[in-house]
Amino acid sequence: MPRNFSGLRAALTTAMVWRVALGVLLAANFIAAALVMYPPGGSADDLERQRATLVTQAASARTRLAQTTQHVAAVEKGRSEGETFLDDYFLARRTAYSTLLSELVAAADDAKIKPKEHAYATEPIEGSDALSMMTITANYEGTYANLMRFVHAIDLSPRMLIIEGLNAAPQQGNGTLAISMKIDAFVREDGSGLEAPAE
Repeated sequence: MPRNFSGLRAALTTAMVWRVALGVLLAANFIAAALVMYPPGGSADDLERQRATLVTQAASARTRLAQTTQHVAAVEKGRSEGETFLDDYFLARRTAYSTLLSELVAAADDAKIKPKEHAYATEPIEGSDALSMMTITANYEGTYANLMRFVHAIDLSPRMLIIEGLNAAPQQGNGTLAISMKIDAFVREDGSGLEAPAE
């Protein structure tokens, strides 16, 4: 009887080993089938769809990059042209008074018009910390032809000078006009902090 029991035990152990081996193979087959049906990165169709989506996103990103580059170039060009405009037409605060005075005196001399009193006032331009408007109130004396030459000279000034107002009244006895003008010029801050003096 003990011999049969040990043989039965050996037969059971062998059967169990086979069963465990078959169970492991069956589990491995299930795992392999699951990996074939649902691969970790997705099926070939899924991967192709992902690739097409990524290609579309890359093309869209390249288009946005090209547009952004164009916008940056346009902004830089605008900034450069704006700085050039300010340098060409706006006076530096440090030299605004002397520059305007010399330009107006030279224009008056060329037009044969006699300069009288000048007064200057500067006010900041709303919305800007660096730009101001200088208003020049000036009086002159001369003929109508002289006045027209003077206005033409101001119009040809390399600075942006705007004649805001002009009054001309004839003087008795000498055929000349008493001329009062209000001229606007634009000033940019140059860090000097100097104010234009009033004459």
